[in-house]
Amino acid sequence: MPIISTLEAILLNVLPVFTGPSGQLFLRLVTGWIVCPARHTITGILPYADPHGLRSHDAYHRFFRAAAWCTTELFRVWATVLVNALCRTGPLWLLTDDTVHKRTGRRVDGAAWCRDAVRSTGQHVVYVWGLKVVPLCLRVMPPWGGEPLALPVAIRLYRKGGPTLLELVEEMMNDLAGWFPERAFYLTADGFYAPLAGRGLPRTHVISRIRHDAALYEKPPARRKGQMGRPAKRGPRLPSPAEIARRAKSWKLVETCERGKPRKRLVHARRVLWYHVDHDREMLLVISRDPDGKEKDDSFVTTDLDLIPQTVVSEFANRWPIEDTFRNVKQYLGAEQPQCWKHRGPGRAAAFAYFLYGVIWLWYIRHGHASTPLPATPWYRQKATPSFADARAALRAALWHKRLFQTVPGKAQLKKLTTLLIQALARAA
Repeated sequence: MPIISTLEAILLNVLPVFTGPSGQLFLRLVTGWIVCPARHTITGILPYADPHGLRSHDAYHRFFRAAAWCTTELFRVWATVLVNALCRTGPLWLLTDDTVHKRTGRRVDGAAWCRDAVRSTGQHVVYVWGLKVVPLCLRVMPPWGGEPLALPVAIRLYRKGGPTLLELVEEMMNDLAGWFPERAFYLTADGFYAPLAGRGLPRTHVISRIRHDAALYEKPPARRKGQMGRPAKRGPRLPSPAEIARRAKSWKLVETCERGKPRKRLVHARRVLWYHVDHDREMLLVISRDPDGKEKDDSFVTTDLDLIPQTVVSEFANRWPIEDTFRNVKQYLGAEQPQCWKHRGPGRAAAFAYFLYGVIWLWYIRHGHASTPLPATPWYRQKATPSFADARAALRAALWHKRLFQTVPGKAQLKKLTTLLIQALARAA
C-alpha cells in the first residue's frame, strides 16, 4: 500500500460521520490543514485544501459553522479507531485537563475572560479572552518508548453559565463508558479534578493530586450490637497529608517510570476517608518523597485500593503528555488561528485541530515511523525518540510527494531537483 494511502485508510473510518458533500470538504480540509505553512485561518488553509477552486470558500466556512455533522459523533468513531489500533486489551488510561485558546474579537461565540494558567502565579492572576477547551485524552505508550502520548478521544467547550468543568469531564466519561461497555478506565488529572473521585464514574478509578492540608479521616468504626443512635459517618480525624509525611517512619524505596524515565522514590501509603469528596468510599493516599531531598514531598490519591504506590506516582507523572498536546496543537496545528466566530464554528474548529493531532500520531505510529528516519540534528545528537514536529513533517513530506509526482512519477531528474523543496515544505511553520 502506498504510504499516502495509509492516511486515506485512516480517514475513511470517520467518513460516515459526514454527509456526501461535507465528507469531501472534510478530506480536503484535513490535507490542507496539515500541509499549510501559513496561518491556519480558513482562507490560509484553502489554497492547500482546494488548490483548483472546486468549491467556493464559503463552503469551507460553513463546514465549521453550520454543516450537518456532530463533534461528539466524530470523536465516538475516532475513539473506536484509536482504541482498536493502540489499546486492544486491558483498562484504558485517560488524561484530562483544560486549556484556553486565545482568540481576538468580541463576538466569538463561546469566548469569555478566562484565567491563563501558564502566565498566572500565586500572587498575580492573568486573564485572557478566548475559548476554554476540555479534552479527554487516551494515554498511549508509543512503540519507540520514551514519554507517553495523549491522543484526544472526546472534547467539550466550556461556557460560562453552563455545565462546570467537572460536569463536562463527567459527561465525557459517561460517553466513553457507553462506547466501550466492556472496558475499565483509569482517569488521571490534576488536583482541580480530584472531586471526580466522588462522582461515581462508571467502571472508573481516579488518580489525582490531593491538597497538603486536606481533611482526612479513618473509616467509621463498625456499629456495636445494641448501639443507640445513627451510625457514625466517619472515624477519627487524621493529620493532613503534609503532617502524615512529617510523622511517617515507614518509607519504602521504589523505582518509578516517570515520562519514560526511571526514577527512585520513597513512598508512604495508607488508606484514608476523604470525606469532603466521598462520604462512603475509602481511598489510597500515596506520599512521594525525593530520596535526595531536592524536591518537595507530593501527595496523591486514588480510588483503586489495590494499586501499588509506585504505579500511582508513575501514572500521575505520566499526566504531563496532555500539556504537550496543548502546546503542539496550538503551536504546530494553529488551533487558535481559525477565524470562526459564529454558532458552532469556534468550538468545531478547535475540536478539529485536536482530531488532526490524533490522526497525525496514529499515521506516524502505524506507518510513518518505520519508513521515515529521524532527521539529522548535530545540535541534538542524543535524540532517540521522535517529536510531534517530526511526525507532522513525515506526513507533510508524503503529502507533498504525492502532489508533486502523481502526474510525473518517472522523472528522475525532476525528483532530484524537488527533494529539497519537499523537505523545506515539510518543515515550514
